[in-house]
Amino acid sequence: MESDADGIAHVHIQAWREAYAHLLEEETLAGLQEKPRADRWRDIIGDDATHVWVAVDEEVIVGWATASAGRDNDAPHPLELEGIYVLASHYGSGTGQSLLNASIDQRHAYLWMAADNPRAHAFYRRNGFTHDGATETKSLAGHPVEVIRLSR
Repeated sequence: MESDADGIAHVHIQAWREAYAHLLEEETLAGLQEKPRADRWRDIIGDDATHVWVAVDEEVIVGWATASAGRDNDAPHPLELEGIYVLASHYGSGTGQSLLNASIDQRHAYLWMAADNPRAHAFYRRNGFTHDGATETKSLAGHPVEVIRLSR
């Protein structure tokens, strides 16, 4: 729902600050702003291409996931897990697993993740994803970051 956009944006930015502190400069992470991100989320929620799920704890959004038919021309599967983020305060609670199950369940899918993200890599490995050999350099907040594609 569009009313989730502000909460999703908050989680998006906070989760980046928690998960990517070793990848992005502190000033970059500190400069991320929720309002423009929330506006973008309203557009995403309103389109028919991307499906969005949220996890809530006492009516506060603490995680989100998105999936779509995929954005890659050479997609290994017709389903992409575009993103999944959970606040660090909810690590180990099953929130991430619940979001994964809701968004793609056990279906064949692919995703892109920062190559240097051991926690995420372990999570996806537990869920049957393996690196399929594809790598790229993508821009995260204007900074180049190596990403790898996982699929199952």
